Amino acid sequence: MRNYRLPKPHLKLVLLASSLGVLAASLAGCTSTVALDPAPDSNNPRCAAVSVRLPDSIDGNAQRATNAQATSAWGNPTHVILRCGLPEVLASTLPCVTAGGIDWLVDASAAPSYRFVTFGRKPATEVIVDSKNASGVKALDALGTSISQGIPSDRRCTEPASKN
Repeated sequence: MRNYRLPKPHLKLVLLASSLGVLAASLAGCTSTVALDPAPDSNNPRCAAVSVRLPDSIDGNAQRATNAQATSAWGNPTHVILRCGLPEVLASTLPCVTAGGIDWLVDASAAPSYRFVTFGRKPATEVIVDSKNASGVKALDALGTSISQGIPSDRRCTEPASKN
């Protein structure tokens, strides 16, 4: 039985090519973890039920890893953020919209970043969307099923009574 050896220049080339391949593969899938603060009730089992159903992408933005329980982020840089485990909203003066089958309170105080908070679900879920890089409606539609299957609704938004 013969031992075959590559000439030394070829061996170096093979090792270099292998090393570059491993490096390229590791960098291709490398995105940094998004640092977020967990919501006060992030350990609620209902948040876990939402988290396991979250979509892999929203409006062309891929989901990224986060460092906090019951949170998620999409886009690089981040364009959509979700945090589950906020206190349930019982009343608000913020406008309410329905998207993805969920009633959402809309906080536009930091526009063009919009904060949406579920209404009538305990715990509440917040979604922050950078509207310069992602559609709020598409984000809420994409998240609707995950939230509705994980956290039932116990009330709906209503319009204030008109004054006559």
